[in-house]
Amino acid sequence: MNLSLIALLLAIGLLSGVASGLFGIGGGMLIVPGLVYLAGFSQHVATGTSLAILLPPVGLAAVVEYYRHGNVDIKAAMIVAAALFIGGWCGAVLANHVPEVQLRLAFGICVVVLGVYLIMSALRRMYWM
Repeated sequence: MNLSLIALLLAIGLLSGVASGLFGIGGGMLIVPGLVYLAGFSQHVATGTSLAILLPPVGLAAVVEYYRHGNVDIKAAMIVAAALFIGGWCGAVLANHVPEVQLRLAFGICVVVLGVYLIMSALRRMYWM
């Protein structure tokens, strides 16, 4: 695993951790798209790796099934999980200093921007690829 990929995985973990601490989101909404669109993982590997990252709350059975099919990158999962831990704390600290209405607005903007990006990306792949 090269240093640029490790740096990218750390960034995905930190961003997802901050978002998790701020908004209570991270796995399916940020980690999976980050692994697919930024790190070049397939959807299956990104989903399996995200589950490995979120193993304790998600459950071992799903990760084992993805792993059994070769769809989990353990090294990437460990790197992102470590960064997620730090980012989650940073996001929680920040969230506790932001008024609720502003936090709600920021969350809504985050969801809309990500949703539009994912829809446009999927439409490009379906119709213009």
